[in-house]
Amino acid sequence: MSAPLLKVEGLGVRFSVGDWPRKKSLRALHDVSVRVDRGEVVALVGESGSGKSTLARALAGLVPAAAGRATLDGVDLFAPAAPAVRARRLQMIFQDPYASLNPAHPVGHAVLRPLRLRGLGAADVSAQVDAAFAAVGLSSALIGRLPQELSGGQRQRVAIARALVMEPALLLADEPTSMLDVSLRAGVLDLLARQATEHGRGLLLVTHDLASAWRVAHRAVVLYAGQLMEDGPAAEVLARPRHPYSRLLVAAARRDQADLRAPLPARPGRPIVIDPPPGCPFAPRCPLAEARCQREDPPLVELPTGARLRCHFPPVD
Repeated sequence: MSAPLLKVEGLGVRFSVGDWPRKKSLRALHDVSVRVDRGEVVALVGESGSGKSTLARALAGLVPAAAGRATLDGVDLFAPAAPAVRARRLQMIFQDPYASLNPAHPVGHAVLRPLRLRGLGAADVSAQVDAAFAAVGLSSALIGRLPQELSGGQRQRVAIARALVMEPALLLADEPTSMLDVSLRAGVLDLLARQATEHGRGLLLVTHDLASAWRVAHRAVVLYAGQLMEDGPAAEVLARPRHPYSRLLVAAARRDQADLRAPLPARPGRPIVIDPPPGCPFAPRCPLAEARCQREDPPLVELPTGARLRCHFPPVD
């Protein structure tokens, strides 16, 4: 197997919550290890608060990592010199196309400014701005428009163009279609997926929409309470999930249960990320949990299929 483009090992992120003297530690991510290969789309899925966006933001340097290591093409993303590496080799596309563009500047400025930072001449900058707009399916006639004069889908395409002009090796897309009309989502997802598969980039797609993951992802990573529960080929994880949490997550999103494992009775509850108890983080809600699950945190085990699972009692195929 070739070396991964992105390799994350044992990543941990914690936040302080509350006021002194009752300040507590919120465990946003704990011992998360993932990889993204060149030309691959990896979807991070899970309910709100599972740590999906925190993982992307930690890689982008927007929140500090408390533990672990991440490398991009072998370069340490948490090293002191990492900001310069991230600026050229890693770009993030944010959820809200309305907030990610400056309303005081024409949208072409958002694409032009990164090119100027690369030291390109005026003629080269103009040509590349035109090419970037064309690459995301936008007319060059929109370059002088203000963000508020564009639709949501057009704004998100401008944000994608801004990321692409830096020719990054890795794209981090944080819920890039959640604020778009349903009719626009497929086009934006397909555009992002093509950037990975046709240009050899990696794409880490943060999404709560399992249909989006199914459409474009090669692999799916399921997070719960900041921990990796299941990781494997997207078609396998989303059609035949093994982990009890993955099974409940997929069942909640699908009406046709014909090809899923037997449905599980869901237990009410919420993820515990502040002073979490020992054992499996999903144990308080898991309908299959036993006493061992309450005591011991299960290890992440690689299955013969290459998928990974964090469960004391993996199903037998």
